Amino acid sequence: MTKETHAAPYPHPAGGWGSVKEVGTILLDQGVLLKGGNLMLHQNKTDGYACVGCAWAKPANPHPFEFCESGAKATAWEITSKTIGADFFRKHTLTELRTWSDHQLEAVGRLTVPLRWDPDSDRYVEVAWEAAFNEIGQELKNLHALDPKNTVFYASGRASLETSYMYQLAARLYGNNNLPDSSNMCHESTSVALPKTIGVPIGTVNLDDFEQTDCILFFGQNVGTNSPRMLHQVQSARKRGVPVITFNPLRETGLLSFANPQSPTEMLTTAETQISTQYLQVKAGGDSAAIMGLCKALIARDDAAQAAGSARVLDAGFIAEHTAGLDDFAAQARATSWSAIEGQSGLTRAALEEAAATYANARRVIAVYGMGLTQHRHGVQNVEMVSNLLLLRGNIGKPGAGICPVRGHSNVQGQRTVGITEKPKLAPLDQLEKQYGFAPPRDEGLNTVTACRGMMDGSVKAFIGLGGNFLRAAPDTVRLEAAWSQLRLNVQIATKLNRSHVVPGAVNYLLPCLGRIEIDRQAGGEQSVAVEDSTGYMHGSRGRAEPAADTLWSEPAIVAALAQAMLPSERAALVPWADWVADYSRIRDAIAVTFPDIFNDFNARMWTPGGFRRPVPAAHREWKTPNGRANFIAPATLEENPDQQPLARDILRLFTIRSDSQFNTTIYDLDDRFRGVYGGRKVLLVNPDDIVRLGLAEGALVDVHGVTDDGLVRTVAGLKLVGYEVPPGCIAGYYPECNPLLPLEHHALESMVPAAKAIAVRLAPAAG
Repeated sequence: MTKETHAAPYPHPAGGWGSVKEVGTILLDQGVLLKGGNLMLHQNKTDGYACVGCAWAKPANPHPFEFCESGAKATAWEITSKTIGADFFRKHTLTELRTWSDHQLEAVGRLTVPLRWDPDSDRYVEVAWEAAFNEIGQELKNLHALDPKNTVFYASGRASLETSYMYQLAARLYGNNNLPDSSNMCHESTSVALPKTIGVPIGTVNLDDFEQTDCILFFGQNVGTNSPRMLHQVQSARKRGVPVITFNPLRETGLLSFANPQSPTEMLTTAETQISTQYLQVKAGGDSAAIMGLCKALIARDDAAQAAGSARVLDAGFIAEHTAGLDDFAAQARATSWSAIEGQSGLTRAALEEAAATYANARRVIAVYGMGLTQHRHGVQNVEMVSNLLLLRGNIGKPGAGICPVRGHSNVQGQRTVGITEKPKLAPLDQLEKQYGFAPPRDEGLNTVTACRGMMDGSVKAFIGLGGNFLRAAPDTVRLEAAWSQLRLNVQIATKLNRSHVVPGAVNYLLPCLGRIEIDRQAGGEQSVAVEDSTGYMHGSRGRAEPAADTLWSEPAIVAALAQAMLPSERAALVPWADWVADYSRIRDAIAVTFPDIFNDFNARMWTPGGFRRPVPAAHREWKTPNGRANFIAPATLEENPDQQPLARDILRLFTIRSDSQFNTTIYDLDDRFRGVYGGRKVLLVNPDDIVRLGLAEGALVDVHGVTDDGLVRTVAGLKLVGYEVPPGCIAGYYPECNPLLPLEHHALESMVPAAKAIAVRLAPAAG
């Protein structure tokens, strides 16, 4: 904790001059003030590039500046004028670099040359591309001879549809389905829950629905930090008088008020838009209970209406025609006591009944949610409960209504669409066999949790990372890092340096790649790629910046070279890798053959303004479930953490958060201005009454100890207490700094998403 770290409330709305200042500051800091400003005129537009930050939808008729503060930071971070090559690594050993923070590692700039770790000097040294692939290929062939399942092919959510398709194909040609991705750590709960309830793994809402809705619900989604462009749609709805009800443990600036930086009136006056009309600070882990309270209140209203002979509150016609399971769910809602709901949610009956009344008076309701719902022990159940709530009044499958999971990274949903999955049933294995003439593996692969288990027990020998910072993003950081260093092979494809690169295995390679914003020149000319947004629309993306160095390879070129190096020649020859790299349109043609229902006429449609949408049958009330209906699913329990000790006098529930100067594990700077925290991230946000109750003092340093029954010690030391408006018994700390406190086995049932939003901990005065 640095002495400069301090807290001061941020008195302004999201957006406004604060965002303008932040954008200017990072463009200046990265030495790209003019370059970045010109480039961002093309961000999220049909003739330009898709933002490398979040996955929010791209409108057919974009604003003049179709980027937000977070997106501008992501762009500046990628096109920075700062670069590092072999000279940098001659000055710094990996032992030294492991003492650097996440921010310091990435801030040195873009990687420019392929690197191999030299264990004798403990430094990365430059290596020729061909030599790198020759050794990597031989290592992977040797490991394959032992067991093809001992290698993991991880993908972050940033790689394009084309790269992702090539990558999953290469992994399956190698002989396994070990394809964990960043979805395993965030919205896998969505991908498990929604197919059971409505028959699709994604949301049903598009941008047009926000123009027609008359009520919006937010659950565990911090729109001002994680998807700020959505505030345009929400602000427009609020100006029409649409109520917004928010369920979130923290009062977040972006969910309170917004000043639109693209509005001259709002920028030249003090005008701002109130976002939430009712804000319910649900206890961390109390989401199922809170939603049960809403459902109980609605069912009680409907029971009373029927008794009085009045109009029904529930949509009886929709329920009868389209759904199954209401009787069991309604019986459980009626039987659940208000005291149980209030105790688990931390909310009052009166507040929940008020929210239910607003919902009941609306004809078209959108429910938006994020990782505040999915990263729980009952994350799948939380999503099912949102679906239950919407189904009660027919709010799925009609204009202005639906379920809206907001994905994080810019193509994390698209990667799953083109086959990045460890689950054979979700991949088109029969079609791949027919198309490429090989027998794909049919057994279950490794996801994030099981891959970590494999590293810890030694069964995983190699890790190939297509982007991301797995070592920092995954749970149980200290245990994982010890296992990571025992890998035989660690290959990372990246644009910038991070922690996953400086903890070496026996053989370690760092391969620098082009970013999506950069011009990608191949034998067939300048290339474009495609991505899928959170609402299921596919968009073309064309790089416009000159590459950081002429030594960089594109991700498709790296994946193709890796495949050709690691596969036997006869198997590598099944795929026209060189032709694909020369002309990415050929990859898209292959994707269209594999997924004809989604990607027919891919090359022509990818430049459609606003994108083209994959089929979403539930949006039209077609239910691709086993029983052909949308299903109510009664919750197993309202208790969030049955695998951990309950809250007690000295046991608190930690939930991890991201700052407004952060995207996933990337830390742009050390401030979190929306929450009023400046100069450092080793901070805990704690209810002032809890600070007093525990005999501590605001501003004091504490050590945080995990509370588990597995006999392992998990501690994060030296965090500063900041008094904050957070539900009693709950505390917030930054991700990924608090990941060492998250046990690997504390994950969502069914989806295995790490349960980072409800971790049992104790606080103690800092030792030493």
